[in-house]
Amino acid sequence: MISMRTWRACALACSALVSTIAAAVGVGERAPPFALPTAAGDTVALERLRGKVVYVDFWASWCGPCRRSFPWMNAMNRKYGAQGLAIVAINVDKKRDDAMQFLGEMPAEFTVVYDAPGAVPAAYAVKGMPSSYVIDQSGNVSAVEQGFRDESPTMLEQKIRALLAPR
Repeated sequence: MISMRTWRACALACSALVSTIAAAVGVGERAPPFALPTAAGDTVALERLRGKVVYVDFWASWCGPCRRSFPWMNAMNRKYGAQGLAIVAINVDKKRDDAMQFLGEMPAEFTVVYDAPGAVPAAYAVKGMPSSYVIDQSGNVSAVEQGFRDESPTMLEQKIRALLAPR
């Protein structure tokens, strides 16, 4: 038999879990805002990128698939950056040195910002690394990708290209 106190605690925990799951950012929803620092100390704010297609990538130094996604993001930046694509990679490592070591091995040709406290991944309800969000010119999420699988590059590039296409 469960005591009333245990039952209430369990109900509260379940309620919190359900609200977290329900808060996951999905396609068609407004992308949660962020303003995060680069290594140079500049601030990158999602709001200032309005009018561009923004590819937001959450990554960590310990993430194996991130090593595969970085060359692809570099290629996308070279291919579509002048057409209005902005790539913002949000590092979630607790120690900046870990991220810097990763970047020494896997240089980024796109914007990298840092969020050691994890506020932005929490706002997006990120469940794993890497997780990426394609955000349209109006600030709405157009695609969500968890992980970086073999089919990811093709699907994500098609989505980016469609958003960049003249209307």
